Amino acid sequence: MTATVELPLWLFVLILLFAAVTAASHLLFPSVRWFFRRRMERVVARLNERLERPIEPFKLARRHDMIQRLVYDPEVARAIHEYAQEEGVPEEVAFQRAKSYAREIVPSFSASAYFGFAIKLARFLSRALYRVRLGYVDETALNHINRDATVVFVMNHRSNMDYVLVTYLAAQRSALAYAVGEWARVWPLSRLIKAMGAYFIRRKSRNALYRKVLARYVRLATDGGVTQAMFPEGGLSLDGAPQPPKHGLLKYITDGWDPAVRDVIFIPVALNYDRVLEDRILIKANEGGGRRFHARISVITGFFMKQMWLRLRGRYHKFGYAGVSFGDPLSLTEFARNKSGDVTEPLAEELMARIRAVVPVVPVAMVAAILEDADGPISRAGIEAAFATWIVRLEGTHIHLPRDDLAYACEVGLRMLTERRMILKQAGNYRINPEQASAVAFYANSIRHLLR
Repeated sequence: MTATVELPLWLFVLILLFAAVTAASHLLFPSVRWFFRRRMERVVARLNERLERPIEPFKLARRHDMIQRLVYDPEVARAIHEYAQEEGVPEEVAFQRAKSYAREIVPSFSASAYFGFAIKLARFLSRALYRVRLGYVDETALNHINRDATVVFVMNHRSNMDYVLVTYLAAQRSALAYAVGEWARVWPLSRLIKAMGAYFIRRKSRNALYRKVLARYVRLATDGGVTQAMFPEGGLSLDGAPQPPKHGLLKYITDGWDPAVRDVIFIPVALNYDRVLEDRILIKANEGGGRRFHARISVITGFFMKQMWLRLRGRYHKFGYAGVSFGDPLSLTEFARNKSGDVTEPLAEELMARIRAVVPVVPVAMVAAILEDADGPISRAGIEAAFATWIVRLEGTHIHLPRDDLAYACEVGLRMLTERRMILKQAGNYRINPEQASAVAFYANSIRHLLR
């Protein structure tokens, strides 16, 4: 026992490393985790004092615990058994597959990251890129929503800026949990988005086991009172118009819903922009007849570098107005009271109808629609007259008039469309550039349903 043992230096160093890791994992790491957990709890307690809707315990659960809860859920267990039989694989293999899906879906929400970083970044980007204007909102109705109900913001999807803009505007109400698609699974963006509380979904997956794991997570989050945000259209609008609703996530919310546990309150949100950042990409995808977006990271980086350079030179201009309106809240309990059978489809239609009804009319969209309806070149006076006519016909709709001046609203719309070569000015009259007709239609379509 007292004999001297000689070891190679590399082996001695390796033994020391293993000893250090073991000591840290058993002695140091638990204390560090406890310290940060206590700190997070104090941060959340302070946040809940000022938020209209406090952050629910479900959202603060440890990610590992949530994954375990999900994979051992009875319904997921049955789906694992069925998957193993259908695929002819051992149940342990099916279980590991379900666990990998759970790891992919379950976020790792950080209150510090969300309110300390994300909100500030969302505010900065929103104000730096647009002149943000709040349109219709019934504050009384929003303030009287049952605090025990689960709130779900449902929005039309015009741009990836939608996430940023609504996060910024809802900052005083609660932390939002978004359902995001495959585009956000790129590292390091994926780590940041999960820290914000978002969860990934494979929109086109037909895998029954994956669908069951996702459905159970949405059900548990809804029953847990997590404030959510979703896009019923299922993806970005390629032609600029509000799209028919898809039922995937809504069905996960309504299936197995028990009004005795919690009511679900849907808040319609409508967004519109004078300029959609990715409009060219969306138009090209629409013309190609698919949803393949050819957006190279070099192009995106170059775009933002150009904007920074213009800002440094004092020549930067914002991309016009971004309008946001909040529609009338809809209670799932009240909606389902007089319905029989599956309520998902009528619910989806009702929500999209409420979204379409409050889409803000911004200057570029209105001027684009007027030019599309014109029989040929039209003068500035003719555009202003048509604008005035639509203001009367659209009484009750939110029309944003910058400075409360119709002439200035026309000037804003014409200037932005002219600078981007979407319309041409000849002999004092304006007409659509034939090469940019689809781009003009893209903006006109955002309010076309209101003009019918």
